[in-house]
Amino acid sequence: MGKKIISPGGNVSGVLELPGDKSISHRYAMLAALAEDTSEIANYSTAEDCRSTLDCLRRLGAGIEIGPDKVRISGRGLQGLISPRNALDAENSGTTMRLLMGILAGQSFACKLTGDASLRRRPMRRIIEPLRQMGAEIESSDGDRAPIEIRGGHLHAIDYTLAIPSAQVKSAILLAGLFADGITTVREPIRTRDHTELALREFGADVVAANRKVSVHPKPSLHARQLVVPGDLSAAVFFICAALILPGSSLVLHNVGLNPTRTRILDFLISMGASIHLAAVQMHDSELVGDISVQYSPLMGGKISGGIVAEMIDELPMLAAIGPYTEKGIEMRDAQELRVKESDRIAALATGLREMGARVEEFPDGIHVAGRGAGKLHGVSLEPCGDHRIAMALSIAALGADGKTAILDAKCVGVSFPGFFESLEKLRGKSS
Repeated sequence: MGKKIISPGGNVSGVLELPGDKSISHRYAMLAALAEDTSEIANYSTAEDCRSTLDCLRRLGAGIEIGPDKVRISGRGLQGLISPRNALDAENSGTTMRLLMGILAGQSFACKLTGDASLRRRPMRRIIEPLRQMGAEIESSDGDRAPIEIRGGHLHAIDYTLAIPSAQVKSAILLAGLFADGITTVREPIRTRDHTELALREFGADVVAANRKVSVHPKPSLHARQLVVPGDLSAAVFFICAALILPGSSLVLHNVGLNPTRTRILDFLISMGASIHLAAVQMHDSELVGDISVQYSPLMGGKISGGIVAEMIDELPMLAAIGPYTEKGIEMRDAQELRVKESDRIAALATGLREMGARVEEFPDGIHVAGRGAGKLHGVSLEPCGDHRIAMALSIAALGADGKTAILDAKCVGVSFPGFFESLEKLRGKSS
């Protein structure tokens, strides 16, 4: 897919089952590779990032069978991974690289991790430093960039306070803690998504979490599991926002993950006036899952700053992109982390929305997108900077524009949601 043409108008209505949650899929796969016997993971994410994790685990010795409905992973046990012949390629997946660094820190062999050009530009110091404190030997390019070479071995337990709220850093340390000589503790200034803690418990690890402190006991015996990955809430947000800005829309999203560390985005949208309701909420494999119903709603707009930014970091591009459809616009501050994602997401959003006619102010740590009083968007050709979330966010913004919009390099959505455009067309009252 080179470019995708988005025609405006219509609505989004119907029922949609979303692909499996990316964050949970990564974690289930990695822990299954460290467990004894064979695990089965249903609704494993179709994202290219999660395929990268499977490819890396296969090269570390795990047996991987990808079926139409589930992935089977034959684990090697906590000490059974093998040295790969060549560097492990995480491609575009920062989660793959960062979490695997924690696992590789506890191995008895040296291993190199690399990725595509985008991933090799992303900072890794926040992972490297705590793993070095635990005893891993790590060499990196330009101080804190991939390629990264890790020589694991005997690890020491640490009590570590995160400088920046990051579920990936927390997860890497906890995974390394499985191989340490004592109880490893991570303290968070702001609560981040807790999928790693929940998954560790599901596989049999001894994890204690309270008051933004998580501790993992070393050397557990991890057991194979049969698990179902809930639908991806971060992917759901694109369709939720489409329904909110297109009059006549009525949408139901089935079996979506509703982990409390992820649902702040729904609270924020409701605070802006969104008609969003949850139903059939239940616990499944330690994760909350339920249905989300959405109706078209006039939105007031709002400001995101402070501690809630970390809880909504993946959804911020979509929120910015619906700014022109709100009464007062959208402002984001304290979101400098967006500048070191797959692209500089603040700059990419500012450029794309300005080209569509939005009034945008860019800050070092955020962005302000003016509301509907600043004028209607118009269709143009947009370059998403190779960033899947930028491509999808701008595609949703284009649904309410005057004229057709061309999303260039549209294939980049495959990093997280290969079926995004097909799902959007299925739900639209007017096909794109």
